[in-house]
Amino acid sequence: MTFQEKLDKIIKKNKSLVCVGLDSDISKLSSGGRDFPVGNTTEQYLSQLSFNKYIIEETHDLVCSYKLNTAFYESIGHEGVNALKDTCDYLVKKYPEIPIIIDAKRGDIGNTNNGYVQFIFNYLGGDAVTVHPYLGEEAIRPFLDTKDKGVIVLCKTSNKGSDEFQNLKVDGTPLYQIVAKNVAKKWNKNKNCMLVVGATYPEELKEVRKIVGDMTLLIPGIGAQGGDLEATLKAGLNSKKQGVIINSSRGIIFSANPRNEAMKLRNSINKIIGE
Repeated sequence: MTFQEKLDKIIKKNKSLVCVGLDSDISKLSSGGRDFPVGNTTEQYLSQLSFNKYIIEETHDLVCSYKLNTAFYESIGHEGVNALKDTCDYLVKKYPEIPIIIDAKRGDIGNTNNGYVQFIFNYLGGDAVTVHPYLGEEAIRPFLDTKDKGVIVLCKTSNKGSDEFQNLKVDGTPLYQIVAKNVAKKWNKNKNCMLVVGATYPEELKEVRKIVGDMTLLIPGIGAQGGDLEATLKAGLNSKKQGVIINSSRGIIFSANPRNEAMKLRNSINKIIGE
C-alpha cells in the first residue's frame, strides 16, 4: 500500500484531515514531570515516549496522520532517538492504519540520502518524509524511488523569514512556484510526491494549488503560528475537497485537553468543507 492509499483510507475512516505533530519538547516535560488529565485522574509523564503514548491514545480516532519532528528527539541524544523509534514502533504495532510522517527536512547528495532512506523508512518505519528541494531531483532520487513512501517537498514554508529565498523571482516567477511546478510535473513519476505549504501564506497556497492540481499538501501553521483555517481550506482544498493534511502540534499536544482540541479542529474542518 502506498502512502497516499494509506492516507486516503484513514481520512475516510476517521473523517479527518488533521495531523497531530508529536513535537514533544522535553523541556516542557522534564521539570518534575507535567500533569496531564486522563479521564477523572491525573498522571505524570516524565518521558517523551510516555507523553507520546498519552497523546496517541487521546487522539488516534481523530487524525489522518502523526508527524514527528526529529529535532525534538535528536536534541537530547540517544535517549531521544530511542523515544522516536519506540514511538514509531508503538504506532506501527497498535495503530498500523495511521500514517507516520517523519519531519526530518533531509536534503543532501544522493549517496548520503541513501542512508537517510534507510533510517527513516526502514529503521523508524515512517510512511513519509519531508525533504529540501535545493539540491535538485538527482539528489532527492533515493527518496523518490521508494515508490510506496511519501516524499513531502518543502515549497512555501510557514515561517516569517521564508520570503528571503522562496519568493525570489526567476524570470518573473517566484521560486516557490518553480519548486511546485518541478515537483508536480517532473519529480512525481511515481505519484508519491507532495508539498509543504504554510497556512500563514494563503495567497501563495492558492497559487500552488493551481499549479499542482489534486496533489496532497502538508499544511503547517494552524494554531500556535496563527494560520487562518477557513482561508487555508478555501485556498488549499483540491477538486475532491480533500488534498490537504492540516498539521497542528503545540496547539493540541500541550493544551489542557488534547482530545478536545483535536476534535475541535477536525470538526471545524469538516464544517467548513461541508461534510
